[in-house]
Amino acid sequence: MKLRLAALVAAAMMAAAPAMADLVVPNLSYRTGPYGANGNQYADGFNDYFTLLNERDGGIGGQKIQVPECETAYNTEKGVECYESTKGQGALVYNPFSTGITYQLIPKASTDKIPLYTPGYGRTSSKNGKVFEWVFNAPANYWDGASVIVKHLLDVNGGKLDGKKIALVYHNSAFGKEPIRTLQELGKKHGFTLTEIPVDPAAAQEQKSQWLQIRREKPDYVILYGWGVMNQAAIQEAANVKYPMENLIGIWWAGGEVDVEPAGAAANGYKSVNFNGAGTSYPYYEQLKQHVIDPGKASGGGAHVGKAMYSRGMYAALVIAEAIKKAQELSGTPNVTPAQVRDGFEALDISEARMTELGLPGFGQPIKITCDNHGGTGMARMQQWDAAAKEWKSISDFIEPDQEILTPLIAADSEAYAKENGITPRTCS
Repeated sequence: MKLRLAALVAAAMMAAAPAMADLVVPNLSYRTGPYGANGNQYADGFNDYFTLLNERDGGIGGQKIQVPECETAYNTEKGVECYESTKGQGALVYNPFSTGITYQLIPKASTDKIPLYTPGYGRTSSKNGKVFEWVFNAPANYWDGASVIVKHLLDVNGGKLDGKKIALVYHNSAFGKEPIRTLQELGKKHGFTLTEIPVDPAAAQEQKSQWLQIRREKPDYVILYGWGVMNQAAIQEAANVKYPMENLIGIWWAGGEVDVEPAGAAANGYKSVNFNGAGTSYPYYEQLKQHVIDPGKASGGGAHVGKAMYSRGMYAALVIAEAIKKAQELSGTPNVTPAQVRDGFEALDISEARMTELGLPGFGQPIKITCDNHGGTGMARMQQWDAAAKEWKSISDFIEPDQEILTPLIAADSEAYAKENGITPRTCS
């Protein structure tokens, strides 16, 4: 009787447990709050890529992918809670989608031996794989973005920025502060002066004082490291003080349709840097329409398909999927572990030919990760908003960042982190 009762209890517990897929990739999303408009798009693109793989290919290597979604509201504490609540479900890799959350998860994930993938955000110096064994931030990081913007300004100024004034309007958080040191060093090299203008997150929609300062000081260019409603407010305030829109340049997190559309025609000419394509002109979207959108399985009802932030979320999922695929190849099993996925990341080589196979030719630069370089080439291109056409238009080829400046900064910052945390850097052969 007791054995039968125990069996019934065990059966009931198994029935109550959620169905587990062989491959688990949590989606730490934020669909609420002042960053929800941007976060919604990214999360949808992330979900839809894995849905396509499940519906069209039966998953990766014959194993379905489960993408449990956990709302962080872009709150660091909630993000850590989401990590803790999902890692026990068999999580293979995390894409925290927040610099603040990433900073908190780096030591946790490194102890738990679960890789973090932080494309275009997070701790820039995690590019150094000798120190940050479990963190990957290809294809580009915050310092790459700042350098590419400065290279663009050099291009439009005949190769010289001597005597120019550049203002940095930044989200007063770990994210917004990331490019300051890089821009200071680039200023020394190229002769421009840098003015740092913080915007507190709680007052992101109230930027009148910041833009009055800009109107008063008349910087030649303004670089915007903003996110969420801060971007919309900055672009509108720039228009209000009649700042030349073509001289306002955002990082890729200030380069979405949601950032420019509220300002209407006033946003015409605004620029941002970007490391991925946007729009639905890629063959990939034909497959997405057939297997995900038309059957009604698109995340969020497919409202944001092809938008810049949607495309970036999709791109993150693509890189994760390729790392899992590589892990399966290296290990000889479809049921890979987080440690094997880490190895997959470190052997990743996504060529242009592979991107073409995936239906995304020219979408981004090839990504090749090695033991010591977890960040790729860092190349990005400039895009400009065409308000009449309501679309982003590429205005440059991919631009290589200034490694003469960035390589020593990454080495210094990562070595300091290693010393502070008692980490002995790996020797990469």
